[in-house]
Amino acid sequence: METNETSFNSEFEKSLKKTSKYIISFLKWIITSSIIGVICGLAGTAFHKCVELATIYREGHFFLIYFLPLAGILIAFIYKKTNMLKNSGTNNVISAVRTSEYVPMRMAPVIFISTVITHLFGGSAGREGAALQLGGSIGYQIGRVFKMEEKDKHLLVICGMSGVFSALFGTPVTAAIFSIEVISVGVIYYSGFLPGLTSAVVAYAISLLFGAEPTRFAIGQIPEISVLNIVRIAVIGTAAAIVSIIFCLSLKQSAKLFNEKVKNDYLRTFFGGVMIVFLTLAVGNTDYNGSGMDVIICATEGGKAVWYAFFLKIVFTAITIGSGFRGGEIVPTMFIGSTLGCFGAQLIGLSPTFGAAIGIASMFCGVVNCPMASIALAIEMFGGGGLIFFAISIAISY
Repeated sequence: METNETSFNSEFEKSLKKTSKYIISFLKWIITSSIIGVICGLAGTAFHKCVELATIYREGHFFLIYFLPLAGILIAFIYKKTNMLKNSGTNNVISAVRTSEYVPMRMAPVIFISTVITHLFGGSAGREGAALQLGGSIGYQIGRVFKMEEKDKHLLVICGMSGVFSALFGTPVTAAIFSIEVISVGVIYYSGFLPGLTSAVVAYAISLLFGAEPTRFAIGQIPEISVLNIVRIAVIGTAAAIVSIIFCLSLKQSAKLFNEKVKNDYLRTFFGGVMIVFLTLAVGNTDYNGSGMDVIICATEGGKAVWYAFFLKIVFTAITIGSGFRGGEIVPTMFIGSTLGCFGAQLIGLSPTFGAAIGIASMFCGVVNCPMASIALAIEMFGGGGLIFFAISIAISY
């Protein structure tokens, strides 16, 4: 009896120690990720406001477009002086989660300033690439300040990415899932979900506190579930997958071509800016400059999009990013997906607003290869209705 009682006490003590270890770890990450959430929420909100103000000011002053080539030279100068030209940006942050790769402190202010400059003068870019770099840099530096272990720094980078992404788009669940899913295609880093979600929720609350509007769309009536409608959704998902491949290849080949043909860093961004200026004048409007949120809203809520809009956005964005301007590809991806889905839906007898929403979710998945994050994005941006359609189109696109 004594032996059994001793064995029981021993096992109980082991279980108690193990449980205590989990509780301490839980509290540690709740507190740490909340702190990062506050910092990233403030940084993300400031970034959101700056990009928004830059866009509003540019839209009211068309002449700023003519200074885009000079803005390109300024961005190249900033990156050269900070020794960031060879830095791979978002890829550097993602690699820091998988390996012990260093994330420089100067990445945060450099990507912040250069992205705002790109938007102010009319380059075609998004902001989430900057969000991941900004957040990842903040998370990594906090890990260094507190002298945390390497594996803990990896989680802090995820927290930072989640926090700023959430503050920018107002999609905390998407931010948390995206940050643990984008690290490696086909692999999800579940250990980062709780810290990432905590950081994302806190950052989202901070952004709301300072009046940053979350990205939401009212898409109107959702079609009934039927074989015909599923086929229609599958068509849009397939089209989005094909266009996402074209978009990714365009970005890659554009950068390669610019680097091969124009060796000088200053001339490269200058010529890229000149090309965007001429394209803008040729098109006759500024729909394809900046992020293009007005066009996205028009497609998703108004059901209106010209058939060539997605193609022109690919061209504008490939030249902008490929020549060395800074920003991201997610909002341009939404632009391409919404206009493609909106116009395509009209051809096959589907609601154009719902088609635009399906296009956004499918294109997002095709570009980032994150199906779970894409489903979360669809729910947070468009509501839970039509989830089966979103899941089908995302699965096909993936």
